[in-house]
Amino acid sequence: MPERDPRLVTLLSDEPDHFYSEEELDAIEAVDAELALRIDRAQVLSARTTGNGEMDTDAPVDALAVAGAIEEARSILARDGGDLELVEIRDRIVRVRMKGACAGCPNAPLDLKNVVERLIRSRVPGVLRVVNAF
Repeated sequence: MPERDPRLVTLLSDEPDHFYSEEELDAIEAVDAELALRIDRAQVLSARTTGNGEMDTDAPVDALAVAGAIEEARSILARDGGDLELVEIRDRIVRVRMKGACAGCPNAPLDLKNVVERLIRSRVPGVLRVVNAF
């Protein structure tokens, strides 16, 4: 097993149930981006599930977090002239409208799944899926 960077010793917690803040993850990312990503994914998955491994369907979807993730996705899509609009959140499904260069683009379904849905689901616990509402 490769030896860890000594700078990580001060950044990582010994507590197994420690929840890392965004600032802590940013500091870890500056030293080891892959480790920070793995920690972030584990925390998102943990937040998405209850103690028995099932999704917590009683917790409401955070609409502000969805809007923030949409803005992040918009900036990614804008690089190629695309845009995105939040239409509604209903039954844990986020409905968006692909606009700009994304409207009618043959790669839009891939961008919807691989960029938009992945980003939203990684940032917002409880979202089941993201669909394009034409």
